[in-house]
Amino acid sequence: MQATTATTTPARPGLGERIMVVINRDPRTVPHGTRNDALLALTLAVAAVCMGLFTDEARRPDALGWTLLLAAHVPLVWRRRRPLLVLAALVALIVPYHALDNNHTAPTPAAYVALYTVAVTSRPLRTILVGCAVVGISVSVMLTVNAHQAVELLRISGWVIAVLFFGIDVRYYRSYVTSIVERAVRAERTREEEARRRVAEERLRIARDLHDLLAHTITLIGVQTSVAAHVLSADPERLDRETVAKSLDDIAETCRTARGELRTTLEVLRASEQGDARGPLPGLDGVTDLLEAARLAGAKVEQTVRIRQAPPAVGAAAYRIVQEALTNAVRHAGPSPAVCVSLYEEQGALRLSVTDDGTGPQPGVGTPGFGLVGMRERARSVGGTLDAGPRVGGGFEVTAVLPLRTALEGAG
Repeated sequence: MQATTATTTPARPGLGERIMVVINRDPRTVPHGTRNDALLALTLAVAAVCMGLFTDEARRPDALGWTLLLAAHVPLVWRRRRPLLVLAALVALIVPYHALDNNHTAPTPAAYVALYTVAVTSRPLRTILVGCAVVGISVSVMLTVNAHQAVELLRISGWVIAVLFFGIDVRYYRSYVTSIVERAVRAERTREEEARRRVAEERLRIARDLHDLLAHTITLIGVQTSVAAHVLSADPERLDRETVAKSLDDIAETCRTARGELRTTLEVLRASEQGDARGPLPGLDGVTDLLEAARLAGAKVEQTVRIRQAPPAVGAAAYRIVQEALTNAVRHAGPSPAVCVSLYEEQGALRLSVTDDGTGPQPGVGTPGFGLVGMRERARSVGGTLDAGPRVGGGFEVTAVLPLRTALEGAG
């Protein structure tokens, strides 16, 4: 049989993450950014030529003026990469163009595009300083050309200020949208992490329930089967049919009980997958059935139960801890073990103790299981603690303290 290798598909980023990539993308890495800026520069150059030919024919540029006008549009190709440098190059070419008293309208679209790029990509303070410098240069050039163009100076200054403030407003709007998208992305990641955490917790809970149920049931069936096999092999000629029948009935009853608990567990799992509420959890009322099943398996059980009610989570944890402790006692404590189970309330906590006269699970002997780990996890799940180990004088002991008040407050 050939082994097949499973390939995992990387998770696709969510819509919020894709929007964040688009918003926060470096202008220098925008796809086809240079090509688009080149087309923009060409369009503005054509528009400048048209304005130079058909507006203010008295100031139609000469050969030097046309050269300066067209050269001023070339730096716009790199406006995304070096906005300040592009603006400086454009000013350096436009100032002599205006100083020669050429058509003053033709280069304004390119100048406004360069100013807008600086405003939308730079900090507001730098933008204001650049704007002041541009206005100062413009006023100086215009006064040099014609000292009586006060209206033209006001118009140019107003447009410069308007373009700069428009760029600043766009910058703040982008920052605002970025912050909203960041919050949405964080919320989306939080929801996904919470969903994964809930799925992991549910899987762990189902695994513990199945482990406790199957380990307990299989152990009891194994003990009862051993009893029946011993009776059959001890004296075949004088067969104790009543004992064999009782052992088989106990096995059948154990199977029916296990089947009922397994069905309940599977119903809880199916309900969890469909988003419904969890089914009923086992509680302290079921401890009596556990003790009776241990007695049927041959254990000599003494019980001290002085508590009948507990929060559902605490009751379920106590039930599973007792179940696993009895399973270990029947499995490891030898034939007919003496087991003492104690459940009582003290100082706002459910105190649980299961002791036996056996040796308990031996480290390094047999296959390591998950019983003790599962018991500790169940105790921690309700804010409690659990200790398990050999007793002084022989035997094994499991003790747990499960707080009742905290569990009640959490349920409330």
